[in-house]
Amino acid sequence: MNRLLSALCGVLAAAALFAIMVLTLVDVGGRKLLSQSVPGSLEITELLMVVVIFAALPLVSLKGEHVLFDSLDALLPSWVQRVQRAVVDLFCAVALLGLAWLMWDKAGQMAQYGDVTAQLKLPLGPFVQLMSVLCALTALVHVMLVARPGTHQHAGVGVAPPA
Repeated sequence: MNRLLSALCGVLAAAALFAIMVLTLVDVGGRKLLSQSVPGSLEITELLMVVVIFAALPLVSLKGEHVLFDSLDALLPSWVQRVQRAVVDLFCAVALLGLAWLMWDKAGQMAQYGDVTAQLKLPLGPFVQLMSVLCALTALVHVMLVARPGTHQHAGVGVAPPA
């Protein structure tokens, strides 16, 4: 499952980031060379950034690469650290599931009201639905980490400093 999740979310985030790079190149090149920018480039960039950020969330959680406060970890026994990680992962799962539910509800409202972007008139609902699905997927990653607490190590934690 880890490989499938990494592949799907990684490809989605990479494709969106690549699209942002190409759009920026074309937009800046068009402005400098032809005095004409790409219509709606800011809107498209904003929507693609949403995809990059939310597609990366499950990967960041899976690899333990999020921001963490570990100043007291050296003072805590390993069993307390394991319990602490499980509690934090459980809290993250609950919070992300709640957020996913709220986003899904908001996406439905946006679709019902016909919310679109200002310039290109792109529907916003599907993007919020994607955000919701990716939040729920991230919550499932945290549930998996609670169920198997030894399966992840936070990046840089427990690693001896170089000599």
